[in-house]
Amino acid sequence: MIFQRKETFRDYVRLYPVTTAILAINLIVFLIDYVFLDQRWTYEGMFYQEPVFDRYGFMEPWRYVTSIALHAGWEHLLFNCFSILVFAPPLERALGHFRYFSYYVMAGIGGNFLSAFVYAGSEHASVGASGAIYGLFGAYLYVALFRRSVLDEATLKTIYITLGFGLIYSLLMPRVNIWAHIGGAITGFALMALFITLRSGAHRRKQGKM
Repeated sequence: MIFQRKETFRDYVRLYPVTTAILAINLIVFLIDYVFLDQRWTYEGMFYQEPVFDRYGFMEPWRYVTSIALHAGWEHLLFNCFSILVFAPPLERALGHFRYFSYYVMAGIGGNFLSAFVYAGSEHASVGASGAIYGLFGAYLYVALFRRSVLDEATLKTIYITLGFGLIYSLLMPRVNIWAHIGGAITGFALMALFITLRSGAHRRKQGKM
């Protein structure tokens, strides 16, 4: 079961430095913003689009990234941080630190991108790491569907249950940007497909030279 976290705190930080940094950034940004800045960072960094002059949020493109590190409240923050804490480490170990960081950010951007197109023509704002987190789930879904032999049954069941719960949660909970979740999952699924394809091609080329 790849999602069981048995590491000590020191080992977790050493083995998963990017995940640790993401968790630290989320917590520090939230505390500073809510305790000292009266949510100024939230207003300045949230993803935002308006119906006339900035239909897709392209006029302030940094919001596609900064919104990933912002959260709407304690419950939002803790739920996302718990998901990152548990589900991110196997992906960081599989991809490597730099690729994993790029993957996480691109999944978050992908979530905002789909959301922007769905809500084009209306005023819309959102924050949160959910798009990036659903990118993790999208990656695991690809592995579960096309490389299931590398996963044990407990891990497969956890992936399917988590995705099912996530879908229900996204549909039923108010103020949840389901399109950011879907966009992140699609991006994560596609990125994992690309990663595995490229790695398989490199492996075949290496074997051909031997």
